Amino acid sequence: MKKLICILMAFFTLATVSVAQTPTKTPAKPTQTAKPATPKAAPAKTTTKKDGTADMRMKENKKAAKPAGPLKKDGTPDMRYKANKTTTKKK
Repeated sequence: MKKLICILMAFFTLATVSVAQTPTKTPAKPTQTAKPATPKAAPAKTTTKKDGTADMRMKENKKAAKPAGPLKKDGTPDMRYKANKTTTKKK
């Protein structure tokens, strides 16, 4: 029984190490194609991070994130009020 446990531990250890060292594939760079000239859009009022979410260090993004209704003592929106609820219809 002791040998079986040792063999299983060695197997799982080697399997974990081999998975951890698998190189990740880098995506291939797309080829350059001629893009039609488009007018540049006006700069956004809110600043975003690299992942596209609003940067909460900026004052204008903090104002937009405030809930419409009353807050609880700890500062989170009080979900008993309709103004704080966001409803979505399920299909």
